[in-house]
Amino acid sequence: MKVSSKVSSIPAPAGHAGPEPARDCPRCPRLVAFREHWRAQEPAWHNAPVPSFGPEDGRLLIVGLAPGLRGANRTGRPFTGDYAGELLYSTLIRFGFATGVFEARPDDSLRLRDARLTNAVRCVPPENKPTTDEIRNCRPFFAATIGLLPALSAIVALGKIAHDQVLAAHGETLSHHKFAHGAVHRLGDVVLFDSYHCSRYNTNTGVLTTDMFHAVFARVRAHIDTLG
Repeated sequence: MKVSSKVSSIPAPAGHAGPEPARDCPRCPRLVAFREHWRAQEPAWHNAPVPSFGPEDGRLLIVGLAPGLRGANRTGRPFTGDYAGELLYSTLIRFGFATGVFEARPDDSLRLRDARLTNAVRCVPPENKPTTDEIRNCRPFFAATIGLLPALSAIVALGKIAHDQVLAAHGETLSHHKFAHGAVHRLGDVVLFDSYHCSRYNTNTGVLTTDMFHAVFARVRAHIDTLG
């Protein structure tokens, strides 16, 4: 994949050359304060920016919102330790994007295959709601993540914030690519697939069913398979 010049032109934050924030990243004061609070409350937890997970030569990137407080913020692996991970990882196994057994801990046997997983915002936000500035502050890391995936051909955005972060990193206009569950958008050499987030709230309220979620990944699988 040729990385879009719009993506690669986003400058890296001062002191950071790669796609992962430092453990004590200072860019978002509110998130720093929240992080320090939980480090004091739960010193055994990860309580730091959560790095991406999966091989860098994969053709699929899945983008979540942010680490869950008692999920990835605790375990240090995206979507590990909360309900959203149960649905996501079982779906990835079903469609051949993961192998092994998901046991909700980072040392289980689960491995991603041809796919990488990241978040639009790398630090846990209060009430799972990052601000506009916090989303923007994390964008250089997100753009750097995309830039390290030479075979990238498909992105799944789990929710509107992830969708908007993908578009912003590609320099695309939000009004030209509106978020909707099941929507598909062409971004140069990459195809963006939209899905509602696989949160417990969305599944409990019927906003997202397992069949709806599987339908998105069935389309992704079909797209990836056409590439050979």
